[in-house]
Amino acid sequence: MPPSAHRSTDHRDYQRVPRVVTALARDAEHGVTAPPHSHERAQLLYATQGLMRVQTDTGVWILPPRRALWIPPGVVHHWTSVSKVTMRTIYVEASAARAFGDSCRVIEVSPLLRELILALLDEPIEYPIPGRGEHLAMLILSELQAAETVPIAIPWPRDRRLVAVCTAIMSAPGSAKNIEQWADDVGASARTLIRLFPKETGLHYRQWVQQVHLAEAFKRLAQGVSVGDIAAALGYASPSAFSAMFRRILGKTPQHYLTEWRQPVTQQPA
Repeated sequence: MPPSAHRSTDHRDYQRVPRVVTALARDAEHGVTAPPHSHERAQLLYATQGLMRVQTDTGVWILPPRRALWIPPGVVHHWTSVSKVTMRTIYVEASAARAFGDSCRVIEVSPLLRELILALLDEPIEYPIPGRGEHLAMLILSELQAAETVPIAIPWPRDRRLVAVCTAIMSAPGSAKNIEQWADDVGASARTLIRLFPKETGLHYRQWVQQVHLAEAFKRLAQGVSVGDIAAALGYASPSAFSAMFRRILGKTPQHYLTEWRQPVTQQPA
Protein backbone atom coordinates (compact mmCIF):
# COMPACT_ATOMS: atom_id res chain seq x y z
CA MET A 1 0.00 0.00 0.00
CA PRO A 2 1.52 3.39 -0.98
CA PRO A 3 2.29 5.99 1.71
CA SER A 4 -0.48 8.23 0.33
CA ALA A 5 -3.05 5.67 1.53
CA HIS A 6 -2.18 6.59 5.15
CA ARG A 7 -2.37 10.36 4.67
CA SER A 8 -4.78 12.57 6.55
CA THR A 9 -7.44 14.30 4.47
CA ASP A 10 -7.56 17.23 6.93
CA HIS A 11 -5.75 20.25 5.47
CA ARG A 12 -4.78 21.39 8.98
CA ASP A 13 -2.42 18.45 9.31
CA TYR A 14 -0.24 19.76 6.46
CA GLN A 15 0.41 23.32 7.58
CA ARG A 16 3.35 22.79 9.94
CA VAL A 17 5.06 19.76 8.42
CA PRO A 18 8.81 20.59 8.34
CA ARG A 19 9.00 20.38 4.55
CA VAL A 20 8.80 23.19 1.98
CA VAL A 21 6.16 21.38 -0.11
CA THR A 22 3.54 18.91 1.12
CA ALA A 23 0.84 17.08 -0.85
CA LEU A 24 -2.71 16.10 0.07
CA ALA A 25 -5.04 13.61 -1.61
CA ARG A 26 -8.78 13.98 -1.08
CA ASP A 27 -11.90 13.05 -3.02
CA ALA A 28 -15.28 14.77 -2.79
CA GLU A 29 -18.70 13.86 -4.07
CA HIS A 30 -20.80 16.31 -6.06
CA GLY A 31 -22.12 19.18 -3.94
CA VAL A 32 -19.61 19.02 -1.11
CA THR A 33 -18.75 22.46 0.29
CA ALA A 34 -15.72 23.39 2.38
CA PRO A 35 -16.62 26.25 4.76
CA PRO A 36 -14.59 29.48 4.68
CA HIS A 37 -11.05 28.84 5.90
CA SER A 38 -7.45 29.87 5.30
CA HIS A 39 -4.04 28.21 5.49
CA GLU A 40 -0.69 29.13 6.98
CA ARG A 41 0.82 27.92 3.71
CA ALA A 42 0.03 28.78 0.13
CA GLN A 43 -2.17 26.24 -1.62
CA LEU A 44 -2.33 25.00 -5.17
CA LEU A 45 -5.96 23.86 -5.21
CA TYR A 46 -6.06 21.25 -7.93
CA ALA A 47 -8.42 18.50 -9.01
CA THR A 48 -7.11 15.96 -11.50
CA GLN A 49 -10.74 15.14 -12.30
CA GLY A 50 -13.94 17.08 -11.71
CA LEU A 51 -15.04 20.69 -11.38
CA MET A 52 -14.70 23.05 -8.44
CA ARG A 53 -16.03 26.51 -7.68
CA VAL A 54 -13.84 28.61 -5.39
CA GLN A 55 -14.71 31.98 -3.85
CA THR A 56 -12.87 34.59 -1.79
CA ASP A 57 -13.92 38.08 -0.73
CA THR A 58 -12.49 39.43 -3.97
CA GLY A 59 -13.27 36.83 -6.64
CA VAL A 60 -14.92 33.68 -7.92
CA TRP A 61 -13.22 30.97 -9.98
CA ILE A 62 -14.54 27.89 -11.77
CA LEU A 63 -11.75 25.30 -11.91
CA PRO A 64 -12.09 22.73 -14.67
CA PRO A 65 -9.87 19.64 -14.95
CA ARG A 66 -6.13 20.22 -15.39
CA ARG A 67 -6.28 23.79 -14.10
CA ALA A 68 -5.50 24.86 -10.55
CA LEU A 69 -5.94 27.91 -8.35
CA TRP A 70 -2.93 29.41 -6.60
CA ILE A 71 -4.08 30.71 -3.19
CA PRO A 72 -1.53 32.72 -1.17
CA PRO A 73 -1.14 32.12 2.58
CA GLY A 74 -3.85 33.58 4.78
CA VAL A 75 -6.45 34.13 2.04
CA VAL A 76 -9.90 33.11 3.30
CA HIS A 77 -11.69 30.98 0.72
CA HIS A 78 -14.32 28.31 0.36
CA TRP A 79 -14.97 25.80 -2.37
CA THR A 80 -17.79 23.63 -3.69
CA SER A 81 -17.46 20.51 -5.84
CA VAL A 82 -19.56 21.08 -8.96
CA SER A 83 -19.10 17.39 -9.83
CA LYS A 84 -17.36 14.44 -8.24
CA VAL A 85 -13.81 15.65 -7.59
CA THR A 86 -10.46 13.89 -7.32
CA MET A 87 -8.33 16.45 -5.49
CA ARG A 88 -4.54 16.20 -5.55
CA THR A 89 -3.36 19.48 -4.08
CA ILE A 90 -0.16 20.88 -2.59
CA TYR A 91 0.81 23.32 0.15
CA VAL A 92 3.90 25.52 -0.09
CA GLU A 93 5.66 26.97 2.95
CA ALA A 94 4.94 30.70 3.21
CA SER A 95 8.49 31.99 2.66
CA ALA A 96 8.90 29.91 -0.50
CA ALA A 97 5.44 30.97 -1.70
CA ARG A 98 6.38 34.66 -1.87
CA ALA A 99 8.03 34.06 -5.25
CA PHE A 100 4.64 33.24 -6.77
CA GLY A 101 2.78 36.43 -5.92
CA ASP A 102 0.23 37.57 -3.38
CA SER A 103 -2.97 37.18 -5.40
CA CYS A 104 -5.08 34.24 -6.47
CA ARG A 105 -4.70 33.09 -10.08
CA VAL A 106 -5.62 30.13 -12.24
CA ILE A 107 -2.71 28.24 -13.76
CA GLU A 108 -2.32 25.54 -16.37
CA VAL A 109 -1.14 22.30 -14.77
CA SER A 110 1.40 20.87 -17.19
CA PRO A 111 1.63 17.09 -17.60
CA LEU A 112 4.98 17.22 -15.80
CA LEU A 113 3.60 19.20 -12.85
CA ARG A 114 0.69 16.78 -12.57
CA GLU A 115 3.00 13.77 -12.49
CA LEU A 116 5.30 15.46 -9.95
CA ILE A 117 2.36 16.07 -7.61
CA LEU A 118 1.20 12.47 -7.96
CA ALA A 119 4.74 11.24 -7.35
CA LEU A 120 5.09 13.33 -4.19
CA LEU A 121 1.93 11.67 -2.88
CA ASP A 122 3.77 8.35 -3.02
CA GLU A 123 6.38 9.72 -0.62
CA PRO A 124 5.95 10.01 3.16
CA ILE A 125 4.53 13.33 4.33
CA GLU A 126 7.86 14.03 6.03
CA TYR A 127 9.94 12.68 3.18
CA PRO A 128 13.64 12.08 3.89
CA ILE A 129 16.11 14.91 3.27
CA PRO A 130 18.11 14.48 1.16
CA GLY A 131 16.08 12.13 -1.00
CA ARG A 132 13.56 11.65 -3.78
CA GLY A 133 10.80 13.62 -2.06
CA GLU A 134 13.03 16.68 -1.71
CA HIS A 135 13.94 16.52 -5.40
CA LEU A 136 10.25 16.23 -6.36
CA ALA A 137 9.40 19.23 -4.18
CA MET A 138 12.07 21.38 -5.81
CA LEU A 139 10.89 20.35 -9.29
CA ILE A 140 7.31 21.23 -8.33
CA LEU A 141 8.44 24.73 -7.35
CA SER A 142 10.31 25.04 -10.65
CA GLU A 143 7.24 23.99 -12.64
CA LEU A 144 5.05 26.43 -10.69
CA GLN A 145 7.45 29.22 -11.61
CA ALA A 146 7.07 28.36 -15.30
CA ALA A 147 3.31 27.72 -15.20
CA GLU A 148 1.08 29.67 -17.58
CA THR A 149 -1.63 31.85 -16.03
CA VAL A 150 -5.14 31.39 -17.42
CA PRO A 151 -6.83 34.83 -17.64
CA ILE A 152 -10.12 33.72 -16.17
CA ALA A 153 -11.42 35.21 -12.93
CA ILE A 154 -14.62 36.84 -11.76
CA PRO A 155 -13.71 39.80 -9.51
CA TRP A 156 -16.25 40.19 -6.73
CA PRO A 157 -17.62 43.58 -5.59
CA ARG A 158 -18.51 44.84 -2.11
CA ASP A 159 -21.22 47.41 -2.91
CA ARG A 160 -24.52 45.74 -1.97
CA ARG A 161 -26.28 46.83 -5.17
CA LEU A 162 -23.53 45.46 -7.35
CA VAL A 163 -23.35 42.27 -5.29
CA ALA A 164 -27.06 41.74 -5.96
CA VAL A 165 -26.59 42.26 -9.70
CA CYS A 166 -23.51 40.06 -9.89
CA THR A 167 -25.18 37.29 -7.90
CA ALA A 168 -28.16 37.37 -10.26
CA ILE A 169 -25.94 37.25 -13.35
CA MET A 170 -23.93 34.36 -11.91
CA SER A 171 -27.14 32.41 -11.28
CA ALA A 172 -28.45 33.11 -14.80
CA PRO A 173 -25.40 33.68 -17.04
CA GLY A 174 -27.49 33.42 -20.19
CA SER A 175 -29.95 36.14 -19.16
CA ALA A 176 -30.84 38.63 -21.88
CA LYS A 177 -31.25 41.48 -19.38
CA ASN A 178 -29.24 44.62 -20.07
CA ILE A 179 -27.65 46.87 -17.49
CA GLU A 180 -30.67 49.19 -17.43
CA GLN A 181 -32.89 46.27 -16.44
CA TRP A 182 -30.44 45.07 -13.80
CA ALA A 183 -30.34 48.62 -12.44
CA ASP A 184 -34.14 48.66 -12.13
CA ASP A 185 -34.01 45.37 -10.20
CA VAL A 186 -31.74 46.81 -7.50
CA GLY A 187 -33.12 50.36 -7.35
CA ALA A 188 -30.10 52.05 -8.90
CA SER A 189 -29.48 53.93 -12.12
CA ALA A 190 -27.67 52.35 -15.04
CA ARG A 191 -25.14 55.16 -14.83
CA THR A 192 -24.39 54.21 -11.22
CA LEU A 193 -23.83 50.55 -12.10
CA ILE A 194 -21.67 51.49 -15.09
CA ARG A 195 -19.51 53.57 -12.72
CA LEU A 196 -19.42 50.93 -10.00
CA PHE A 197 -18.28 47.98 -12.13
CA PRO A 198 -14.74 49.25 -12.86
CA LYS A 199 -14.45 50.87 -9.44
CA GLU A 200 -15.41 47.68 -7.57
CA THR A 201 -14.16 44.92 -9.88
CA GLY A 202 -11.56 46.51 -12.16
CA LEU A 203 -13.64 45.47 -15.17
CA HIS A 204 -16.30 47.23 -17.20
CA TYR A 205 -19.76 45.67 -17.20
CA ARG A 206 -19.39 43.80 -20.50
CA GLN A 207 -15.92 42.57 -19.57
CA TRP A 208 -17.24 41.25 -16.27
CA VAL A 209 -20.12 39.45 -17.97
CA GLN A 210 -17.65 37.90 -20.43
CA GLN A 211 -15.68 36.47 -17.52
CA VAL A 212 -18.89 34.90 -16.20
CA HIS A 213 -19.55 33.47 -19.66
CA LEU A 214 -16.02 32.03 -19.83
CA ALA A 215 -16.42 30.40 -16.42
CA GLU A 216 -19.78 28.93 -17.40
CA ALA A 217 -18.34 27.75 -20.71
CA PHE A 218 -15.44 26.04 -18.92
CA LYS A 219 -17.91 24.22 -16.70
CA ARG A 220 -20.07 23.05 -19.59
CA LEU A 221 -17.17 22.12 -21.83
CA ALA A 222 -15.77 19.94 -19.06
CA GLN A 223 -19.18 18.27 -18.87
CA GLY A 224 -19.04 17.50 -22.60
CA VAL A 225 -21.61 20.07 -23.80
CA SER A 226 -21.18 21.10 -27.43
CA VAL A 227 -19.93 24.55 -28.40
CA GLY A 228 -23.18 25.26 -30.22
CA ASP A 229 -25.30 24.45 -27.18
CA ILE A 230 -23.09 26.58 -24.92
CA ALA A 231 -23.27 29.54 -27.30
CA ALA A 232 -27.07 29.30 -27.41
CA ALA A 233 -27.38 28.95 -23.62
CA LEU A 234 -25.25 32.06 -23.08
CA GLY A 235 -27.21 34.15 -25.58
CA TYR A 236 -24.68 34.44 -28.42
CA ALA A 237 -26.00 34.90 -31.94
CA SER A 238 -23.92 32.00 -33.25
CA PRO A 239 -21.26 29.49 -32.16
CA SER A 240 -18.70 31.46 -34.16
CA ALA A 241 -19.48 34.68 -32.25
CA PHE A 242 -19.03 32.86 -28.95
CA SER A 243 -15.84 31.14 -30.13
CA ALA A 244 -14.38 34.48 -31.27
CA MET A 245 -14.91 35.99 -27.80
CA PHE A 246 -13.48 32.90 -26.14
CA ARG A 247 -10.38 32.82 -28.32
CA ARG A 248 -9.78 36.57 -28.05
CA ILE A 249 -9.50 36.33 -24.26
CA LEU A 250 -7.94 32.89 -23.77
CA GLY A 251 -5.95 32.46 -26.97
CA LYS A 252 -7.50 29.02 -27.55
CA THR A 253 -10.79 27.89 -29.01
CA PRO A 254 -13.54 26.16 -27.02
CA GLN A 255 -13.01 23.12 -29.25
CA HIS A 256 -9.42 22.90 -27.98
CA TYR A 257 -10.63 22.39 -24.41
CA LEU A 258 -13.53 20.16 -25.44
CA THR A 259 -11.11 17.84 -27.22
CA GLU A 260 -8.70 17.88 -24.26
CA TRP A 261 -11.33 16.95 -21.70
CA ARG A 262 -12.73 14.17 -23.83
CA GLN A 263 -9.35 12.47 -23.67
CA PRO A 264 -9.06 9.95 -20.84
CA VAL A 265 -6.63 10.58 -18.02
CA THR A 266 -4.43 7.91 -16.50
CA GLN A 267 -5.47 6.05 -13.39
CA GLN A 268 -5.06 8.07 -10.20
CA PRO A 269 -3.17 6.66 -7.21
CA ALA A 270 -5.20 5.41 -4.30
